[in-house]
Amino acid sequence: MIELTREQRQAVAQQGETPPRALDPDTHTTYVLIREKVYARLEALLGDEQGDQFTRDMYPHVMEVFGREGWDDPAMDVYNDLDPRTQS
Repeated sequence: MIELTREQRQAVAQQGETPPRALDPDTHTTYVLIREKVYARLEALLGDEQGDQFTRDMYPHVMEVFGREGWDDPAMDVYNDLDPRTQS
């Protein structure tokens, strides 16, 4: 684990809600520093097993919203023909 210096802690504190970014000068790679709690939530949402469960749990709710927004309108069926996954 990397420990922050005093200057780095001050820089993190000054960022407020915006996650601070760190630059590796050798590789020019930028990293985003986020709190461990935020990372855990993201991992739960995007992780394979847990993310899949989240998707299954949310699907009915998402479809309900889509229906209320007019996606159940038969005129929207034309968009199904544009989906390359359904083309043979």
